Amino acid sequence: MIIAGEERKPTNVTHAEVYEKAKLYAAAFRKFGIKKNDVVTCFMSNREEPIYAMLGAVSIGCIWTGALPLIGAEAVLSRFKQTNPRILLTIDRFKNNGQEMDILPKLKKIADELPSLEKIIIVPSNEESKLKDISGIKNSCFLDDFLHLGYEEDGSIPEIVFEQVSVSHPVFISYTSGTTGLPKAVVHGCGGLLMTAKDNCIHGIPDIDPSILSTSPVGWASWNMFSTRLFTGVKLVVYEGVPFFLSRTYLWDLVDELKLTTLFVTPSILDEYEKRGFVPTEKHNLGSLQFFVSGASVVKPNNYDFVYNKIKKNIIFGSGYGCTESMGSFLTLDRTLPIYRGEISCPALGIDLECLDETGNHVIGELGELVIAKSTPSLPLGFWGDTDGSLFQETYFSKYPGKFALGDLALINPLTKGIIIFGRSDETLKPKGVRFGSSEIYNIVNKFPEIRDSLCVAQYSKNRNERAVLFVKMKDGYSLNEELIRNIRLHIEKELSSGHVPELILETPDIPYNMTGKKMEVIVKKIINNMPYNAETVVNQASLNNFRNIPPYEDNY
Repeated sequence: MIIAGEERKPTNVTHAEVYEKAKLYAAAFRKFGIKKNDVVTCFMSNREEPIYAMLGAVSIGCIWTGALPLIGAEAVLSRFKQTNPRILLTIDRFKNNGQEMDILPKLKKIADELPSLEKIIIVPSNEESKLKDISGIKNSCFLDDFLHLGYEEDGSIPEIVFEQVSVSHPVFISYTSGTTGLPKAVVHGCGGLLMTAKDNCIHGIPDIDPSILSTSPVGWASWNMFSTRLFTGVKLVVYEGVPFFLSRTYLWDLVDELKLTTLFVTPSILDEYEKRGFVPTEKHNLGSLQFFVSGASVVKPNNYDFVYNKIKKNIIFGSGYGCTESMGSFLTLDRTLPIYRGEISCPALGIDLECLDETGNHVIGELGELVIAKSTPSLPLGFWGDTDGSLFQETYFSKYPGKFALGDLALINPLTKGIIIFGRSDETLKPKGVRFGSSEIYNIVNKFPEIRDSLCVAQYSKNRNERAVLFVKMKDGYSLNEELIRNIRLHIEKELSSGHVPELILETPDIPYNMTGKKMEVIVKKIINNMPYNAETVVNQASLNNFRNIPPYEDNY
């Protein structure tokens, strides 16, 4: 591995060192009394310690889980109270895009309100952190004090004794966003680890000295897939923070310095790079970079344009498609297939994917909802605590009996066979009888040079009729006026249809996002329709106030 970040210069960790660390964590866990089926959890930034801890815990037969480090204590508790972990690995503080993030105040509340926790292990972020007073945090200690348990009297570390488990033994628990209620604890089995290997070794891993950089922390499904790439021989570059904070070219500097073959970057980061003009310069070679993967939200056509026009032409760029409910990818880019702008190449090997219309018929060339038609190890085992499986069945199998509904709207291109993702089906709009996804609107609106960002959702009348409402965030020095509104409507009608044209277009100072860079459309939709909502995963929560006094939809019939 290579460790890097906003406060950390790149440091190499060898395979042997990773193994020794995992061995030490496993020994300390066993000495503490941790055993098969116990839950070990994590709440910290993207660093090396969670990887060591996960490897050590899983070797014992434990179940690994975690929460994103930017959420509050209440949001953490809403997840961990469901799974009752015995151990929590965390950190005292970190920096994200230059902003100081203090974790210690959250830990006291978590410790006080989560009775299952027997030990909170705090990673000191620097030497000064070791001097901090953590006595007010119940059952807490610093990492080195806990790891001391793993050493024998002669200073040696016991060899790892790998617990033998079935292919369906739980290994990871991931949590849904919780925008529609309590986050659901999704359980993945050991078989899912093979799906990550399949994605790497068959679909897209470079043949020579492969390496991949990711900024995904624990709590994000991408971290599970990123960390388990270790056993396929990939060198992981674990980056803590935001790659453009140190300089506008720091990411490209890293590519050349570390000879990276693969980047994983979210569409929101790509959008920031494009808006700010953070592109490679003449000093950058980028000769090692073969794959550029984006995901975690919809990858838009303009992302393809930016990568190929401004970053590198001779590269494989595209999107994988997975979710909290998947281990490995359901859809993937493939190095043997052509790349089409805005499309994902194919279903991953072994995935029986269909696109169903509202009547349940498989459609090609039309919008439909993605489903998995046959079982696969990529699918979850169920929900933690859902002993009879009824909630799991209702959530994923009730809409299309016998088929796992992914909840995303998509279209299969009849010519290329590529798949275009339009977003969540619960974010689908259908004004005037025209069904479409919000990303279709964004692809047009984002072309306007005056507009920085946008969000489009449905608003309902008392008669349950629907209209599309478009919110636009303007760039500095610009404001929304009648001429721009008229131009937006004309372009949408010309490039899509009159049924796609938003009835109401309003300016907003900000657009809400979650930690993974996804627009919070469902929450805004609930706000403007006076419905209850859960905003704990929204990063910029103050932005929600901008949507509270939207004119009601009066259809007058």
